[in-house]
Amino acid sequence: MGTLTAPQPMAGDVATQRLLPREAPLPMAAGDLGKSRIPDRLPAAAVPALAWRRGVILVSTAALTGAGGYEMYRVLQVGGVTILEAMVLALFLVLLAWVAFSFVSALAGFFVLLAHRPDGDGQATELPAVASRTAMLLPTYNEDPHRLTARLHAMIESLEATSHQKLFDWYVLSDSTDPDIWVAEEKALLALRQAVGTRLYYRHRADNTARKAGNISDWITRFGGIYDFMIVLDADSLMSGRTIVRLVHAIESNPSAGLVQTLPMVVNARSLFSRVQQFAGRLYGPMIAAGVAWWHGSEGNYWGHNAIIRVKAFAESAALPQLRGRKPFGGHILSHDFVEAALMRRAGWGIYMLPTLGGSYEEVPPSLLDFAARDRRWCQGNLQHLAVVPARGLHWVSRLHFMVGIGAYLTAPLWLLFLLLGMLISLQARFVRPEYFPKGFSLFPTWPAQDPVLAIWVFVATMGLLLLPKLLSLILLCVRGSARRQFGGALRALAGLFAEIIVSALMAPVMMIFQSIAVVEILAGRDAGWQTQRRDDGTVERRELYRKYGVPTLCGVAMAASAYAVSLPLLLWMSPVIVGLLFAVPIGALTSQPISGNLFVTPEEREPPPILRRANELSASADAGIKPALVELREDPALLTFHLAQLPPPRAARPDKVDPNLAVGRARVDASDTFEEAAEHLSSREVFSILNDGSALSTVLKKR
Repeated sequence: MGTLTAPQPMAGDVATQRLLPREAPLPMAAGDLGKSRIPDRLPAAAVPALAWRRGVILVSTAALTGAGGYEMYRVLQVGGVTILEAMVLALFLVLLAWVAFSFVSALAGFFVLLAHRPDGDGQATELPAVASRTAMLLPTYNEDPHRLTARLHAMIESLEATSHQKLFDWYVLSDSTDPDIWVAEEKALLALRQAVGTRLYYRHRADNTARKAGNISDWITRFGGIYDFMIVLDADSLMSGRTIVRLVHAIESNPSAGLVQTLPMVVNARSLFSRVQQFAGRLYGPMIAAGVAWWHGSEGNYWGHNAIIRVKAFAESAALPQLRGRKPFGGHILSHDFVEAALMRRAGWGIYMLPTLGGSYEEVPPSLLDFAARDRRWCQGNLQHLAVVPARGLHWVSRLHFMVGIGAYLTAPLWLLFLLLGMLISLQARFVRPEYFPKGFSLFPTWPAQDPVLAIWVFVATMGLLLLPKLLSLILLCVRGSARRQFGGALRALAGLFAEIIVSALMAPVMMIFQSIAVVEILAGRDAGWQTQRRDDGTVERRELYRKYGVPTLCGVAMAASAYAVSLPLLLWMSPVIVGLLFAVPIGALTSQPISGNLFVTPEEREPPPILRRANELSASADAGIKPALVELREDPALLTFHLAQLPPPRAARPDKVDPNLAVGRARVDASDTFEEAAEHLSSREVFSILNDGSALSTVLKKR
């Protein structure tokens, strides 16, 4: 990567220094979706094997879809297929193709894992030698600085235990807009650097342009030139030192690899909702990931975190374009990771996944509402990919990744439409007088009817495609004694599986409504924005429960009334969907509550790995309080000196670039007699602007 020297720790009092290394620029190429050629960097020997695997997946999906579609046609064709029935059949084919595709991929993962045992993070094996310089990047946006630095502290200690720590530098890249959190980050990072004595750097952006993608791009442009690789983390990420070293070795050993993705396991779940997600991800996730890795090969995907990336390859090929048009479809790309992976693959770099490499962890939102809020942003980001799919030069598997991501959200309104059309057909048969003899010559009447027995078999077969992968995951667990013991035994895992199916089935209709609303809002032009994510407490106020779950509840009432108007058997047939909607409020309240017990136990919960145990210990012992930013800086002169040193050099203000919050904040400060009065009257945005201006900050802190 050139002859530039590595950044060295600052000398002297750390509180008086800028917590950044010397800049080593590595310009990002201009974002472009118009290139048309895929350079050949990948080994040619892998192409035939991948073609065979992908053929198996696609042909099997088509066969299952065709067979299911034919049986559904037989259900509907009794007496002829009406327009409504034709619409139902078309929707069924689309939705069945989605289910069949997921099933076939999971089935492939079952046989892959049946033949190969997971590697874990190799605690019992010797670590490979690595020689490359790697940057550990931790972007953050208004996160709890104490929990963030606790995880960071644990990772640094774990890496130091491998004796490879000298090859790694750590960066906390802050986009925080909350002034109190910003200053708390600085204080926590200063304390952590003094504790660990390693190369740990901090940078705060006053303007978080392009959000996380812009944050990473800014770092590459300023400091990327001296690093071979970067490992990108999320604020809730956790990775063991041994896993980090093995990731570096994996990408070093494959010169064609541009990115290697791990499979993060969910940890630290407390609420019923998060514990169900944690259990499901731990039991089913490895099989699903093994399946997609088997046929993705070098055309894998990127999930935005817990992955290692070749810095030069990323800088040369993964710069994001700004989409044309207005939000929500135009502007900066929200789900940037899929696009970055596709652009790197277009440039000839391989995108790989290591599904059996352990030691990689993350957390999930604590409640269904928190999950839906994050999912709303992902929905907008994936629908933005409609503008990226036609880009020239993309590999067809990369385009498939985009279509799968888009389909993950479009299937929700399609399922809802499928249910509504089915009920409409039933209502029509119940209340609209049928026209047995249509206009024109006909020897026989047209009977509006379906085959109910065959319909049940089609339903059972479809549910089998949905549920069989879960049972296959349980079989994998049962044939491995160590994994079975880690889950608390086969019976406990089986009980957890059935409980997970029930809870997920109750929540699925609510998520269907939430996602359908999100799709409609986005298509109507409503931007989702970017909200701070809650990490721990999932408790929801009663008023919020009624407000957020009101629409799903009303949908349940309407469906129940319509089904009952036709017949009691139809109501019972629709009950799996109707019950989840009718009881959306109590289900939302119950699943957000913390629970304990062994029903959804996972290996990381029964026997926490050292990295997780250490991170939780540090988090529990951390000072959880966050003082107001101005008070903190006034009470801690060393922190104030450090904060001022982090600010960029002042620039000559342009009349058209005056910050109105700074101007108003200065006026409030000038009108105040004391520091307490000034701090009380300043808004959060005004404090943020003052923190970015050394002169204004000094003025307010000098108030008596």
